[in-house]
Amino acid sequence: MPEHVEAAGAAVVRGRLGAGELGREPGRRASLVQFSSAFCQPCRATRRILAEVAEMVDGVAHIEIDAERNLPLVRALGVEKTPTVLVLDGAGRIVRRAAGMPRKADVIAALGAVL
Repeated sequence: MPEHVEAAGAAVVRGRLGAGELGREPGRRASLVQFSSAFCQPCRATRRILAEVAEMVDGVAHIEIDAERNLPLVRALGVEKTPTVLVLDGAGRIVRRAAGMPRKADVIAALGAVL
């Protein structure tokens, strides 16, 4: 098995996602991780919503991942459609997951449950 597939699988088994899997440092308190694809119209709106929420809350990062360029991670996490949003706590554990464009109020509520 290729090394990057093993790394993605290990992250899922370990139950935590960090900079190696996400492509950048996660937020200190929480992360809003968005899997997107190039021609996904709801992904654009989701990007705006998550970026706005991340700007409002100190220590929260919005991390967008191109699903097509990160297939090992997509497969390891069972992402089946874009946008898919994961809410990670400060330790990188997935605490919430949603497919489709979220409502801003739902994202804020999911963060509230984590923080």
